[in-house]
Amino acid sequence: MPLWKIHGNGRTVAPDAVVRPDERLNWPATIAIGVQHVVAMFGATFLVPILTGFPVPTTLLFSGVGTILFLLITRNKLPSYLGSSFAFIAPVTAATAVGGTGSALAGIVAVGVLLAIIGVVVHTAGVAWVDRFLPPVLAGTIVALIGFNLAGAAHNNFAVSPITATVTLTLTILFAVVFRGFLGRISIFLGVIAGYAFAAFRGELNIPNPLLGDKTPLQLIDDAPWIGFPDFQFPNFVEPSTWSAMAMFLPVVLVLIAENVGHVRGVATMVNDPKINENTGKALIADGISTTLAGFFGGSGTTTYGENIGVMASTRVYSTAAYWVAGITAILLSMSPKFGAVINSVPAGVLGGVTTALYGLIGVIGVKIWVDNKVDFSRPVNQYTAAVALIVAVGGFAIQGENGFELGGIVIATVAAIIIYHGGNAIARLRKTGADDPKPLAAVGPIGGDPEE
Repeated sequence: MPLWKIHGNGRTVAPDAVVRPDERLNWPATIAIGVQHVVAMFGATFLVPILTGFPVPTTLLFSGVGTILFLLITRNKLPSYLGSSFAFIAPVTAATAVGGTGSALAGIVAVGVLLAIIGVVVHTAGVAWVDRFLPPVLAGTIVALIGFNLAGAAHNNFAVSPITATVTLTLTILFAVVFRGFLGRISIFLGVIAGYAFAAFRGELNIPNPLLGDKTPLQLIDDAPWIGFPDFQFPNFVEPSTWSAMAMFLPVVLVLIAENVGHVRGVATMVNDPKINENTGKALIADGISTTLAGFFGGSGTTTYGENIGVMASTRVYSTAAYWVAGITAILLSMSPKFGAVINSVPAGVLGGVTTALYGLIGVIGVKIWVDNKVDFSRPVNQYTAAVALIVAVGGFAIQGENGFELGGIVIATVAAIIIYHGGNAIARLRKTGADDPKPLAAVGPIGGDPEE
């Protein structure tokens, strides 16, 4: 029995139809859509290693390998590309400053292992308890604080070349506003290309960069071979600072859970097949294994990608065959050091422009979770959950101890949000609020449900 049935005539999709995960178009069309998925994910996937200092080819390799593992673990029932997660940027940056790259990779491994364990629990016990522990007000707050916490990093890059950064930011916004469909969804990617061209016009590619070994970006590209294996780096679990650094990664687990659960539900809704939701636990396990593997060899942690959801929605092709093509293509691209050198040569001003938009958009995604789920901010517990956490994260609050131990703003803000929300609701239920507050602060129901229930 073939892995995929041919959909219709194999060439077109009827207006009222979709190509299901177990179907495919003919191979030329499937390959074309698979490459389109690579383009869609690429703008986001390559930015993460650039911003964290990880090798781009290594990250690209494990995003492709992770995608194939995801398809194998979910038995070709759930279409998804696993690209670099932006949720890792802040903790990786902080952990690298404290204990070096080895500590950051150890944190990524820890996230992957914990996510896989949670996936096993979800697969066994169901996803309802996740909805209760991570309701929309908490999910939105955690996503928002991770994005807004990175404001300082965006400013630092922006200040290196304000003119290039401003032009890059302006063009990125214009691409998002002017273009429709697929081009609009890859506005960040297009912004980087346009900003890179502007930086080259200004001569910024001929300026020696200490981060590139005092080579100019053009020298870096010229010296890189066309074909070669990615560079591998390994986690360090020995240094005392590693264990404090790992604590910075705990909030990322909550974000990855929310992203994976949302991805599964989104696909189930778009193909009108509730049975796809049964793969939620497997999706978490697969992403956990992918993240663990990436962390062990020097790649960025992974997650399911909204950019690829957009491609599926526009093409109405949900075939997992296209994702096999995308995963294999990413692996092949990772085998070109020259390709990686081109990516690593992106000037700081260009990064400052796109990250000013990108980090803000991550924060706005959190706000969108509140809006989509109609979170009631007239309730004090919801107000303080978001208010305290956001100020702690944006303000860069930190707790420092001996031997390099430090808890950064993201960790403190996440813990504060969880304690305020669940503690506040527990007190309200124990209080059995009377006429002065006829609607007690009941726990918010499942994501996507009525927040008043």
